[in-house]
Formats: sequence, structure tokens, C-alpha cells
Amino acid sequence: MSNNYADIYAIGDLQGCYQSLLALLAKIDAVTPQAKLIFVGDLVNRGPGSLATLRLIRSLGERAQSVLGNHDLHLLAAAHGIRKLHRQDTLAQVLEAPDREELLEWLRHRPLALFEDDHLLLHAGALPQWSASRTVELAHEVESVLRGPNWVAFLREMYGNEPTRWDETLEGNARLRCIVNALTRLRFCTADGTMEFAAKESAGMALPGYVPWFDAPARQTAAVTVVFGHWSTLGLTLKSNLIGLDTGCVWGGKLTAVRLRDRALFQVSCPQAQKPG
Repeated sequence: MSNNYADIYAIGDLQGCYQSLLALLAKIDAVTPQAKLIFVGDLVNRGPGSLATLRLIRSLGERAQSVLGNHDLHLLAAAHGIRKLHRQDTLAQVLEAPDREELLEWLRHRPLALFEDDHLLLHAGALPQWSASRTVELAHEVESVLRGPNWVAFLREMYGNEPTRWDETLEGNARLRCIVNALTRLRFCTADGTMEFAAKESAGMALPGYVPWFDAPARQTAAVTVVFGHWSTLGLTLKSNLIGLDTGCVWGGKLTAVRLRDRALFQVSCPQAQKPG
């Protein structure tokens, strides 16, 4: 097992549900002390404990990894006045914290995709044209910018729905925006990988011509198991090559972890922090 950890656990969207995280980690530690933890993004926002959540995961050092989700990027953008806080946001505690700069610096250095033990881990989805290795390569393109000196300037150009379809000839911010949108926002796309961002319902509610990204024909990541979050209305998804872990913790659902080697399921019930809609 990589880094000499006995087991690897993938953990679904936290969204600042700190007490639920503590309860889930206690369950995991009772079975596998010092297991490796990989969070599938959206560490913060809408739950009541975003600041404590960031502090805890950062304090775990190399034991914990996380990919960036759309709410994590929203925090980075809000910190620099690029995005306004929404009514349901609970990020003020992070933005007003004395250690905010250390936390934000740590957050912007998180990856957008990871490949661990034949599992591709990301927040939202991968376009059908991308293999697992290509997905990680494209994630690295964005990561290098987020970790570089011009990262705030990139955040100003990151938002928007265009281009909706991947093309290898894309360049500059349009290329990076397309990658970010797929990895952090994707739910539905067409067979050719054209993305649609309005629909947030369950998998059976796609607009005509669209399918859940993982049902796209000839999906190039089908040869590995993809682990993702982002889609609370989809709920827990366990298929031969797919693990969906957003089980609506912030909405009063569950916080979920899966042990990768055998699909063992660990869950805790969560108090409702937000009402849907």
C-alpha cells in the first residue's frame, strides 16, 4: 500500500460538517488506526464548521489528501473578492480567522485529481474523451497555475460555462476553465462530452440528449474505478468501476467513507445544516 498505510479510505463531501467528520474518523480509527484518508472535495461551506474542518485536515499532514471541489475554489475566490458570499455560505469564519492565509495557502496547493491503487479520485467527473492518466495530466495543468504566482489572476477568469466541450486545441484560460468545470462541476454531458450545468437532479432527470457523465458511451475512464462526490441527489453509488460518495451530509443525510481495497462502508448520520432549495 502506498506510503506504508495499512488502508486507504475515500471520504465524501464534508461541506464544513466538522462534528460528523470527527464521528466518522472515530469509526475509521477504531478499525484501521492511522489509515490514509482521501477526501473527494468540498471540504467547506454550508455546514457549521468549515474553519475547524480545514484546520483538522491540514493538521493530519501526509495522512490526509483532498482534491479540490467547487466549494473549495469558491472559498479561494471569495477570499480575494472575486466571488461574493451567497446567503447559504458559511465561509465567514474562515475568512475572518487569524490563520486564514495559512489555510488558504494550503488549500490552493491541493490537487484536482489523484490516482491511487487503481482508483481515480476527483470531485465531480471526467469527460468521456479522457483516460485516467489524461485526466490527471490535465488536472496538473490547472494545479500548476493555482500553485504559481498568477493564481489570483486565474481565479478571476475561472468562472463561466464556456467552452462546454473539450478540445485538445483549447488554449489559455478557456482550456483551464473547461478542465476545472469538468473536474469540479460536471454531472451531465452528451456522448461527445458537451457539458450541461443547470440540472442538479438525480441521474434519471437528464435533459434530452444528455446522460450522467459516467454513462457516456465509450467513456475512457471506464477501465479504472472512479471515486467522486458532488452529486447529493445521486446518493451513494457503488458499481464495479464507480464509487459515488456524496450522501448529503450537509442536508441531513450521511457522511460516507469507503475502504478502497474491499468496498467496506463506513457512515455516520448527520444533523441537517441546510434545507435543500
